[in-house]
This record gives sequence, C-alpha cells and structure tokens, in this order.
Amino acid sequence: MGAWSADNFGNDDAADWAYGLEKSDDLSLVEATIAAALSTDEEYLESPSACEAIAAAEVIARLQGNWGERNSYTETVDAWVERVRLRPSADLVERARQALDRILGPNSELRELWEEAEESDEWARNVTELRGRLQ
Repeated sequence: MGAWSADNFGNDDAADWAYGLEKSDDLSLVEATIAAALSTDEEYLESPSACEAIAAAEVIARLQGNWGERNSYTETVDAWVERVRLRPSADLVERARQALDRILGPNSELRELWEEAEESDEWARNVTELRGRLQ
C-alpha cells in the first residue's frame, strides 16, 4: 500500500500528490482530484485515487482554517495553503465530504487495505475527523 502511518499524508500517493500541488496557484488540482474520487464511471474506488482525495480534502479543510495535525508529512500542503489563501466553494466542500464517505464505504480499496492492518481504527478515525473539519 505504500503507507508508513495512518495519518492522512502518511502514504506515497498523498505525498506525491502534495508535491504536484506546489506547482499550482488555484484549486484546479483539488477539484479534479475530488471529481475523480466521485466519478460514477467506476463503482470501485482504487486506493491511489482515495489517498489523493483525502489529501485534497485536507487542503480544503486547511483553507477553511481547520488545520488538523501539522507535521513533516504536511509541510508541503501547509506552505501551499499559507501561500495561496484561497476560499473553497460550498459545493467543493460538500463534494469533498461525499468523497470521504465513498472512501469509508463498501466499494473502497483503501478501506479494504486498512481493514487488514493493525492501525485500521486509527486510519478510520483520521478520515472521519477530517470529514468533521470540512464545514
């Protein structure tokens, strides 16, 4: 799975996504990432898309002032949020909440992978806590 912790940025896909965000000055990558996670073309949500959507939801929460944990894994995103200071639309916030619901749902590869790990409960709490920070 390429994860080293149950933190929302504790995996390769989220870390790589965050470095891609650095090159942007708008919310286009965040919007596209959330849209991909909500795509109705695929019933089963693959793990990389889910990890990226969690990272995008973290960006949205941080842009709303709801930072959550800040650590070495979040530095890239935190610096970007402080630099751009954008305000996500209510629609984008709602779509991010829907994406997190899908990630926690029955047709999510990431959820299935975490169910096999000892840190399953911690991962689910982190995603649920993030959902609560999206207002």
